[in-house]
Amino acid sequence: MFRRRRIPLISAARVLLPCRPRSSGAGTPGTGAGNGGGRHGRATERGRGVETADEKVLARVRALLAKAEATEFEAEAETFTAAAQALMTRHNLTRAALAGDDAGVRSRRLDVRRPYETPKASLLEAVARANRCRTVWNRPLGHSTVFGFPADLEAVEVLFTSLLLQAAAAMTRAGARRDASGRSRTRSFRHAFLGAYAARIGERLREASGEAVRQASADTGADLVPLLSGRERAVEEEIARRFPGLARRSARRVVNAEGWHAGIAAADRAVIDTHAGLPGS
Repeated sequence: MFRRRRIPLISAARVLLPCRPRSSGAGTPGTGAGNGGGRHGRATERGRGVETADEKVLARVRALLAKAEATEFEAEAETFTAAAQALMTRHNLTRAALAGDDAGVRSRRLDVRRPYETPKASLLEAVARANRCRTVWNRPLGHSTVFGFPADLEAVEVLFTSLLLQAAAAMTRAGARRDASGRSRTRSFRHAFLGAYAARIGERLREASGEAVRQASADTGADLVPLLSGRERAVEEEIARRFPGLARRSARRVVNAEGWHAGIAAADRAVIDTHAGLPGS
């Protein structure tokens, strides 16, 4: 186990971290139970209970991620981050299977600004897809609109913010870069670093998400695949409704191999594994 050096992260965090969400929009209505009479009262009461449970889970998740960001030990940070992702995923899947979610698809805007806006947008998309959401990036306006169900949107924002902070720490530790002539290569190094970090984190999160679905299915005795497929279709349909004729692009150009490999290594250190147990549980 290696001990981390204490490094000031304020400037790096300011560069990478997004602002709070600009807005949270209403999307398509849910397809759950009707809204008549006493049913509405019971649904409202159930909604309050679910909301309270969600807040408790989010508080635990934020506490775990705060520990991941603050610890001096790599292995401990991995454990806390893994526990946070596992907790969010299992909670949201179990809620979907047992309680249902009548809120429907919603949207939320997150800032994705210069510098390094392209790899930051890629990281947000990777986190979103792992949590059954999708993003639409508006580069000129400096934000991405994330589409998904409410609990999944919360998971995306919390995890994305924490991963940006962890990436800032790793990038700062990597230091500046210069070529043989003494010219700065720091910007291209960091751009490649974040691009690789996003790509690798996406792979890890997709693996963890698949395992979480299997665990939640076993816990609830329900086949979650049809439910999740239906949700993904609803998200895609809402995007098509809001952004008709949207062009999808996926381009990756590596201009700094050293930065790319360093980003892959950093993402591996931020591994997220649904087998991780919750500290103290």
